Amino acid sequence: MLQSTRVSASGHDLTRPSPEQIAELAKSLTAEERRVLLHQGTEPPFCGGLLKEKSAGVYHCRLCGLPLFRSAAKFESGTGWPSFFAPCDPEHVAEIEDRSHGMVRVEIRCARCDGHLGHVFPDGPPPTGMRYCLNSASLRFEGERAV
Repeated sequence: MLQSTRVSASGHDLTRPSPEQIAELAKSLTAEERRVLLHQGTEPPFCGGLLKEKSAGVYHCRLCGLPLFRSAAKFESGTGWPSFFAPCDPEHVAEIEDRSHGMVRVEIRCARCDGHLGHVFPDGPPPTGMRYCLNSASLRFEGERAV
């Protein structure tokens, strides 16, 4: 059965990879990246490699490469995880109710591959008031190239 292609407003393919394609993509992940992305894990606070990244660029899904957040939307939340006030395209981030650990939160996942990214909270800065709290293990940073 052929799966129809779904494209975001920003022009990115959001078609879900097959289970075989996900397994192939996952081969390049470290054990920690697999734990976080594929099994809804959370890395310890203040340990992620992208927490202090200040360069201009785009943060992509570590598993499938979909662009998720721009550095211009990153801010210091003091929580110990990279935080952003908006995704680069709202269609690239799926929100799911999370009732684990005795609380109600909103989990965020990559809209293409369903990889776990972190959680979103309504206590961020303007202009959105949202705080997308991400695991560095879920992301790959690609800096802007000087022209």
